[in-house]
Amino acid sequence: MVDRKPQNNDFSGQLQTPIPAFDPPQKPKRNKYALACAILASMTSILLGYDIGVMSGAGLFIKDDLKISDVKLEILMGILSVYSLLGAAAAGRTSDWVGRRYTIVIAAAIFFVGAILMGFATNYAFLMVGRFVAGIGVGYALMIAPVYTAEISPAASRGFLTSFPEVFINAGILLGYVSNVAFSKLPLKLGWRFMLGIGAIPSVFLAVGVLAMPESPRWLVLQGRLGDAKRVLEKISESKEEAQLRLNDIKEAAGIPEECNDDVVQVLRSRSGENVWKELLVHPTPAVRHILIAGVGIHFFQQTTGVEAVVLYSPKIFEKAGITSKSHKLLATVAVGFFKTMFILVAMFLLDRVGRRRLLLTSMGGMIVSLACLGMSLTMIDHSEKELIWAVVLSVSSILAFVAMFSIGMGPMPSVYNSEIFPLRLRAQGVSFGVAINRLISGVMSMTFISLCKAITIGGAFFLFMGVAMVGWLFFYTLIPETQGKTLEEMQMLFGTFFKWRSTMRELKKNKERVRSADDR
Repeated sequence: MVDRKPQNNDFSGQLQTPIPAFDPPQKPKRNKYALACAILASMTSILLGYDIGVMSGAGLFIKDDLKISDVKLEILMGILSVYSLLGAAAAGRTSDWVGRRYTIVIAAAIFFVGAILMGFATNYAFLMVGRFVAGIGVGYALMIAPVYTAEISPAASRGFLTSFPEVFINAGILLGYVSNVAFSKLPLKLGWRFMLGIGAIPSVFLAVGVLAMPESPRWLVLQGRLGDAKRVLEKISESKEEAQLRLNDIKEAAGIPEECNDDVVQVLRSRSGENVWKELLVHPTPAVRHILIAGVGIHFFQQTTGVEAVVLYSPKIFEKAGITSKSHKLLATVAVGFFKTMFILVAMFLLDRVGRRRLLLTSMGGMIVSLACLGMSLTMIDHSEKELIWAVVLSVSSILAFVAMFSIGMGPMPSVYNSEIFPLRLRAQGVSFGVAINRLISGVMSMTFISLCKAITIGGAFFLFMGVAMVGWLFFYTLIPETQGKTLEEMQMLFGTFFKWRSTMRELKKNKERVRSADDR
């Protein structure tokens, strides 16, 4: 006789029902309700993607129409990322006050106002006001989408579901590129305004659709609403038994005795949110410190390896590579968006099969090679007086290879990894802090790329990004533990030993094997 595990790996070893030894092992199912909720929540990320994609083309027309300098253009392009860190920082606290679901509605509403302001902008200052409002909305969206998705996802499919925000960022980028092509034939004064203003439409559908979603069960537990949390868990689990086991794990992580019921609501509310920032930043435990270093490190290296430069300034890079026609440059950017979107779909299906670490290291390794080829080809083009067809082809191929390799690992990993490693009590603020760092670095990279290229040449800029990527690969190899298949409540056991996490992993594995052997006996 062998034990049947629940279909969700969150509770391996806790629920056993005897079955005949000849029964084949059943593959864990993906709960359709949890899948639908993850898709709806993650669609909020399309707001950022659309803005990145549309600005890469709209910037060409804004510069001609408003007669602005290169410096003003790069500030306009990158300032939304800086503004969004304010939204990300505020979203953590907001989501603890009003819930994860209504925070998504707030994100959509703020971006709607920002898109309308940008669409009706009459001058540079007016446009910057619109960028500020839209940036706040984007920051809210970037923080809350992965948190909500992780908190409703079973461990067995958490990587798959929490990669959805990055999928929709890429879908938004592709839509932005397509919008550039679609409106590029309009008169100069109308074209870029339509490109930016049309972004208000998705936010309306998002705000309405999100209202059909349930609240996060983990947030409900923190509010003491245990009955409501159990009802949600029953919808997103395969059985009532599994839902009860998940509820017990969440209660344990929140410091609630298993026998407690809804009567603890007032106590929980008074404790919820107390000293969270102090626990996270001022007096963190070794485990929390390791988690913070790992989470912020992934965000840092995602943005400092040049992805914002490639995606936001792809028309300018293609121009340097020898593509001079404006329409051809816009079409080439559509190819970039297509490759990014296609390869993030590949990553979705690999995250829960290959694991986080392996994808992360493979992705960064591929990016290093692509950046080396791109830097070399652009340098050759810069120093050659005649057209080098092979260098042009290598440049375009390297850009496509770079975004493809980025999408299979570095693209989804910050949202996936950060949403699952922070303890329940610190999760909202921890994720919002990581997103704020991400947006700050993104803004700096976006607003300095043109100046960087003038200072060290465009080829030199990509060689610099390559060097940063090499440091990032070493960081991931030494400090990032594998989290595949672990419950959100188990994460703290993986962290705290820093460079010695591998020995901790082996010890945990031995303990699980001993427990399994004891159960069999």
